[in-house]
Amino acid sequence: MDYYLAVDIGASSGRHILGWLENGILKTEEVYRFDNGMEKKDGHLCWNIEKLFNSVLEGMKKCRQLGKTPVYMGIDTWAVDYVLLDNNENIVGATYGYRDHRTEGMDRVVYGKASQEELYFRTGIQKQIFNTIFQLAAHKEKEPDILDRAQHMLMIPDYLNFLLTGVMQTEYTNATTTGLVAAASGDWDFELIDRLGFPRRIFKPIVKPGTRVGSLRRNISDKVGYNLSVMLPATHDTGSAVLSVPYDGNGIYISSGTWSLMGIELLKADCSDKSLNKNMTNEGGFGDTFRYLKNIMGLWMIQSVRNEFGRKYSFEELCNMAEQEKDFEAVIDVNDESFLAPDSMTEAVKEYCRKHHFIRIPETPGQLAKTIYKSLSISYADTVKELEELSGRKFDAIYIVGGGCNADYLNRLTSEATGKKVYAGPSEATAIGNIVAQMIGTGLVKDRSEGRRIIYNSTDVKQY
Repeated sequence: MDYYLAVDIGASSGRHILGWLENGILKTEEVYRFDNGMEKKDGHLCWNIEKLFNSVLEGMKKCRQLGKTPVYMGIDTWAVDYVLLDNNENIVGATYGYRDHRTEGMDRVVYGKASQEELYFRTGIQKQIFNTIFQLAAHKEKEPDILDRAQHMLMIPDYLNFLLTGVMQTEYTNATTTGLVAAASGDWDFELIDRLGFPRRIFKPIVKPGTRVGSLRRNISDKVGYNLSVMLPATHDTGSAVLSVPYDGNGIYISSGTWSLMGIELLKADCSDKSLNKNMTNEGGFGDTFRYLKNIMGLWMIQSVRNEFGRKYSFEELCNMAEQEKDFEAVIDVNDESFLAPDSMTEAVKEYCRKHHFIRIPETPGQLAKTIYKSLSISYADTVKELEELSGRKFDAIYIVGGGCNADYLNRLTSEATGKKVYAGPSEATAIGNIVAQMIGTGLVKDRSEGRRIIYNSTDVKQY
């Protein structure tokens, strides 16, 4: 029996999950979990890459200790962030996190060289101030010496793969989130890169998910106690999560976690002005598809509120308290920039309500939770209308995967607000999609369709 290891790393935590096929059923086992998060460094939010890589290795060692040594492994993480390396392949400068404020104003800098309309026509990627294109602009404007010293740029999962194998390359689904990949060709848009003044040399070859990266370096295999093949899943965690959606491709999906990524799958990117005006994005997907979606702030808001109450309440308790607030109604724009990285999410929600002259301001945990959950469901309903209008299609169902699929109250609100059937599960969507992508890459699973059938038959999916 061959074990496949998914190393699924989110912005707040990571997990190592083993997967294997048993009589056509996908079995999984979590073997290791670790904390992750941005750290303040010289006034900036940064990633501790050394600590992150050590956590990857610790989870790999745990597999050996359990007597379940994987033959293959794949890493997925969040998107847009990157590492710069010098000529000696050492990190140069800080590894910034996407919530850092250094990109403020960088949209004006970039648009002075290429308009927002042109960028969208070329890449199909929506404007998010933390996109790699704006982060690199910040490097060029504020730390030109760092960019001059840089010889390589690797996205976070690609850098972890480099540490494991010594191979430098950029996986396609994550590369598309940079805003520097041409939607038509699926390769770096070097004409755009030249115009923006970014050095060509730092951009590594783009490789599709399902590809073998290589074996472990000798020093790494000695540390963990075995060797294996590193495979490329969709290294952007949303790309892996969407691969795990147990449908035939005809529904709307929500990858629900820190962010809510809501969309459909397309075979060709929609880079039209109409799509731009709705702030849709065309991110690369597994199997030469596009994840045509909208970024919605997501459960980051409720996670932050919970933390600010000292984690006194579980998410289930917050849902129950929200449901009991039957007489309280307040709907906010969850995509307002004030919710991206506030010092206090609780105060940010209250201030938004005061600023917009709400009659009642949410004060209790239940009122805050209801405001967030209700507002998310309304945002989902608005996005359904936009997706149907832009695609010219009607959809009967919404498929929610990821940790947020366990929010029973939000799922019911979503069904009510959209008028659609809602299917929830699997919760470990990203890791499952990661594993299935590896299995497709090794030939154990034929293709994406077979992979989704296996996932549907292997997981409990709840209907609302």
